Amino acid sequence: MKDNREKHSMAPRGNRGHGGGPGGPMMRGSSEKVKDFKGTFRRLLRYLKPFQFRLIVVLITAILSTGFSILSPKVIGLATTKLFEGMTNPGAGVDFDYIVKILMLLGVLYIASAIFTYVQRLVMATVAQKTVYNLRNEVNHKLSKLPLKFFDAHTHGEILSRVINDIDNISSTLEQSITQIITSVITLVGIVVMMLIISPTMTLILVVTLPLYFLSTKSIAKRSQRYFAAEQKTLGELNGHIEEMYTGHKIVKVFSREKESLDRFNQINDELFESGWKAQFISGILMPFMTFINNIGFVLISVGGGILAIRNGIQIGDVQAFIQYSRQFTQPIIQTANIANILQSTIASAERVFEILDETEEVSDSNGNTELANPKGEVNFRDVSFGYKKDELLIENMNIDVKSGQTIAIVGPTGAGKTTLVNLLMRFYEINSGSIQVDGVDIRNLKRERLRNIFGMVLQDTWLFNGTIRDNIAYGKKDATEEEIINAAKAAHAHYFIRTLPDGYDTILGEEASNISQGQKQLLTIARAILADPAILILDEATSSVDTRTELYIQKAMNTLMEGRTSFVIAHRLSTIKDADLILVMNRGSIIEKGNHKELLERDGFYAELYNSQFTRGKR
Repeated sequence: MKDNREKHSMAPRGNRGHGGGPGGPMMRGSSEKVKDFKGTFRRLLRYLKPFQFRLIVVLITAILSTGFSILSPKVIGLATTKLFEGMTNPGAGVDFDYIVKILMLLGVLYIASAIFTYVQRLVMATVAQKTVYNLRNEVNHKLSKLPLKFFDAHTHGEILSRVINDIDNISSTLEQSITQIITSVITLVGIVVMMLIISPTMTLILVVTLPLYFLSTKSIAKRSQRYFAAEQKTLGELNGHIEEMYTGHKIVKVFSREKESLDRFNQINDELFESGWKAQFISGILMPFMTFINNIGFVLISVGGGILAIRNGIQIGDVQAFIQYSRQFTQPIIQTANIANILQSTIASAERVFEILDETEEVSDSNGNTELANPKGEVNFRDVSFGYKKDELLIENMNIDVKSGQTIAIVGPTGAGKTTLVNLLMRFYEINSGSIQVDGVDIRNLKRERLRNIFGMVLQDTWLFNGTIRDNIAYGKKDATEEEIINAAKAAHAHYFIRTLPDGYDTILGEEASNISQGQKQLLTIARAILADPAILILDEATSSVDTRTELYIQKAMNTLMEGRTSFVIAHRLSTIKDADLILVMNRGSIIEKGNHKELLERDGFYAELYNSQFTRGKR
């Protein structure tokens, strides 16, 4: 067996996980606000720190592009004044040469402004995409290090909503809103300076309206914040429900639960509509408020400018320029207000992403330096205790000794701890106390990748992925040759049915591998495990939903797979484990009986009762 095999266990498409693990902090009430706006905002800004130089370029180009744009009304005002003077003084006439020069200057200003705007947006788009690229990588890396209990406690849709929707929301804000904030601030400052140069008196008139802008912005943003957070939260719930219902659509139909599924969808959809509608409506109120305040300022400036022009206190061109500035003055305020609303949604998304990044990772296996070059498959449990919650132990003081090559059957009622035992063996969960040893080595002294390469798994839920049959079998071993893949398929009694398919080993398995039967799926998973050549097997009986002929093939394939290997068999039908070397009878997390089939029947205990009850049902 080679040590460079890939890990041959992975969650199946469409499955929710094993269930039963404790919940994490991700779920929040749909009406809960962002917990720490400032802290989350500062944390998000830290992702921009590596791009300081580029952000400086963005700032400089924004200043230049905005500055040239701000100068334009003043330059146009010079032309207007010159025209007005020529019209009111017929003897002097209009100086068209001067006006042409003004127009040429305007053209230069507009072109320069456009060029710097293009550079600014190009650089900012690069910064935004690289920032989100790094964030996605960090989240992906984090997900690979999270324990199984995290995925047990959260739906795929909820996780995907955070990884895709929330990060996309952050990406849009970084790419668009940051440049808008920069240009809005520069525009606001530049316009105020130009207005003060033209007329401090008229500027004072305009400043009187500022408190109305800030009060309305603050009030509206505060009310919309919690609805944006609720919108993102409910969107995650909706994604989770849709993913679950469409993955299990056959089960929904079998049990005639379409109405309940639709009712639940409508409930979540109504909640999403309610929160989304309120968020957009409240944030949308901002524009009418701003327009109303803007019109008040326009009226005051027009009247004041007219009076000053009549009294020769200001040139007519400067009145025109000032009116233009006053109209532009509200634009950066409105943009800033809109961005403030967008930031509520973005920070809500960022907080949801950071919650994933803050989840507790698997216990580090940095001390796992021990190597097992040729695993034999001996397994020992020494005083093992475990509970999903520390104060509620599911397994207490468990002791098991398994010799190499033995077949160990694990039986018991639902919830007895059978699957938990397997999860502990593969370090999907960490034990509370005691030790689990493979070939005399504590599994905590082995890196998880090395440990899991020792195991092969064939479970009831067939783990097949979108791709060819060849790729699915080869998943069990890195760089597997064609000959090895075919030999594994032959050993698993899968070669014959594969050859009958139109494309043979190149047949593409569709959604949930629905183009082949359940039994054929199981034969492929067995072929994959045979190719991996593990020292220890974990088998979950998977013949209950197939025909008798296919069941015979599966049983033969599993016998081939188990030959010479230590095997842990989670048994559902006790008639299939009569030849097991050791049967562990579990109930409520404890091993209450152990022995072979004959010994346990003679003992006439819990196992005998389980076996006889199944036998009696089979005779009816």
